[in-house]
Amino acid sequence: MTTWLDPQPVEVPDALQQAVGGHPLVAQTLVRRGICSPGEALAFLDPAHYTPASPADLPDMDAAVGRLWQAFERQEQVAIWGDFDADGQTSAALLLETLHALGARVTFRVPTRHEGHGLHLRGLEQLIDNGAGLILTCDTGVTAHEAVIHANQLGAEVIVTDHHLLGDDLPPALAVVNPHRLPPGHPMEALTGVGVAYQLARALDWEVAARALDLVALGTVADVGTLTADNRYLVQRGLEALRHTRRLGLQAVYEAAGLRPGGLTEEHIGFVLGPRLNALGRLADAAHGVELLTTADVTVARTLAGEMEGLNAERQRLTKQVTDGALAQIERNPSLLKDYPALVLGHPAWPGGIIGIVAGRLAERYHKPTLLISAPEGKLARGSGRSVPGVDLVAALTACRQLLRTCGGHRAAAGFSLDPERIPEFRSAFSRAVAATAESIPEPSLAVDAYVELPSLTVGLVAEINRLAPFGPGNPPLTLAVRDLRLASQAAIGRGGEHLRLTVQDALDRTATVFWWQGAGQALPSGLFDLALTARASDYRGAAEIQLEWIDARLQEVEAVEIETEPAFQMHDHRGVGDLEAESILRGLIQAGDVQVWAEGLATVPAGVEVRTRLELQPCPRLAVWTAPPGQREWQQVLDRIQPEEIDLVARVPDRDDRGTFLRDLRGLVKFALGKLEGKVDLERAAARLGHRTGTIAAGLEHMAAIGTLTIVERENEYWRIEALAGQPDPLQVTLTTARLDEYLDETAAYRESFRKTPISDMD
Repeated sequence: MTTWLDPQPVEVPDALQQAVGGHPLVAQTLVRRGICSPGEALAFLDPAHYTPASPADLPDMDAAVGRLWQAFERQEQVAIWGDFDADGQTSAALLLETLHALGARVTFRVPTRHEGHGLHLRGLEQLIDNGAGLILTCDTGVTAHEAVIHANQLGAEVIVTDHHLLGDDLPPALAVVNPHRLPPGHPMEALTGVGVAYQLARALDWEVAARALDLVALGTVADVGTLTADNRYLVQRGLEALRHTRRLGLQAVYEAAGLRPGGLTEEHIGFVLGPRLNALGRLADAAHGVELLTTADVTVARTLAGEMEGLNAERQRLTKQVTDGALAQIERNPSLLKDYPALVLGHPAWPGGIIGIVAGRLAERYHKPTLLISAPEGKLARGSGRSVPGVDLVAALTACRQLLRTCGGHRAAAGFSLDPERIPEFRSAFSRAVAATAESIPEPSLAVDAYVELPSLTVGLVAEINRLAPFGPGNPPLTLAVRDLRLASQAAIGRGGEHLRLTVQDALDRTATVFWWQGAGQALPSGLFDLALTARASDYRGAAEIQLEWIDARLQEVEAVEIETEPAFQMHDHRGVGDLEAESILRGLIQAGDVQVWAEGLATVPAGVEVRTRLELQPCPRLAVWTAPPGQREWQQVLDRIQPEEIDLVARVPDRDDRGTFLRDLRGLVKFALGKLEGKVDLERAAARLGHRTGTIAAGLEHMAAIGTLTIVERENEYWRIEALAGQPDPLQVTLTTARLDEYLDETAAYRESFRKTPISDMD
């Protein structure tokens, strides 16, 4: 059970609010995150006001720069050694490009996942045999003592640039440039591998380095770098560079993935670009990633981008397979989850390049440090782990060092290898190591930044929140919460149905669509609940829209109270009579007076009979219900408005509940709004006019936007503004909006049918 932490009141200095401006939530968030002065706030919000640290602050930087310039002058061959993840690929590409620009003779090497992380003796020997006199590492090497010694023995010198945790001592390299050697609190202490490579490039030639800021943002976000201080500044500037990149490879990836570069954010790196680069390293040759990022050949760029798309699809397929397999193991043997403080699973057929992704998902799902092990028969078992707050993964693995062949990584993510037969013994030992720190593992909690209502979740609010972006570790996205919701509908989406699209509804029947990524199979709330979510901007088809993402739900505990009441009105049932008899009854009621006729949905009524929609009805003693209402809420609203003493039910079902007819009627209403009302649509009035619920009208407009006939410009409560558009359909959105519209229409049709058949004694 996750504990929600409500936002604490904060006092925002007047000077800060004046400097920041805009929505008060922005300044409040800054204060909650320790930014209280106008100067700090401006430096946080705008990179133009931030002064980055000097690369010379990094230990051994002068030695590294001096040795590289010496190599340039001597035309000595420099060999760059990178890593196969996105951080390693961008680091290698950045240094390769920089050294080329400075006139160096340079080559590069990125190991395959089969070879594993780090420097390998055979690979070093090949580089040195081919003429490399200087080895320059990036995103690796800080614990490669044996490899550095071996290179030195072969007559080559080594410069290490890395960001991984230091060992007990440094390798005997000419220079070891690593931010962990900086004093605590230094603005560069959280640099990623590509961030360190950039600082080296900046120390060599800052103008050349500035051309690579797109790579810095790409590698930093893909490696889940902490977005504070210099990292934040570099990603801010790098995102702008990515939106206007001249790299043919990235342009080809944008095209293949369907990305609009003008709206690119850190989320696109985390969920689109980063996974594609990592797919190369996980399933193929990461050297192709370096080539993609540096090529000047359009054909090569498009070919490699196409390869990435195929590998990414394969990664998604394999990820689902491994996830399903891991969940099946837990289901067959629940003790693996219940009896150990850490989750350790293995399988001979699990691909080593995929297990880290799944370990992260399981750690988040079960709030336990999770290790997944690939153990092919007859080979060394290799594992990948992801942790949770309070558990240092590397420390726990180090405590089991006697059982492992290798291990290394970060506090939150690590890799290791061991003999397959030792996996059961290792599971117990690792769990004991985690249990030793169990008291420091905090219970799951969720900090809520603000409580809001559904109508306030607008594009304008998201634009204000995004002033605090980029979001990530160290600067989490804002968590908003909405109280007292019910689940109106749900649908599985995604290639494998792994995600959920949910419609939530508040007490006033206002609805919103929320996406729960990887939510398939998770328990959904029943009854009344509070919802925590994030609100993000979407530039779908170029129009600014809002996307809500499910984080957590908290059930409301409502005490049931039984109240015995007498019926407030008398009902007369005319639902089974024929048309002529129904008309006669209606005219008789009208002649008697003191009656109003409720009819909607362009219903056919007897000539000369005045009818009213739900919004036009007034209190009166008697109500004749000519058409069946579209839902329980609408029925109850009318009863509350009219307070009738008698009700006559005719309850004809308007022939308007199929999608084709509904959309035809809605198009007429849209045409009127565009021609006469400057594109303004009152959802409540439109619903009353067409005899449907407001959610159905909203779903219909979203469907028309998806097929390219209009653009939704603004959504403010029940008032939307639209513009005509002659655009191309978006296949995915057409599928999603069609399903949502059909759900609304089917629910209405079912309610009307029930309304016609339910006995009078059971109706309320």
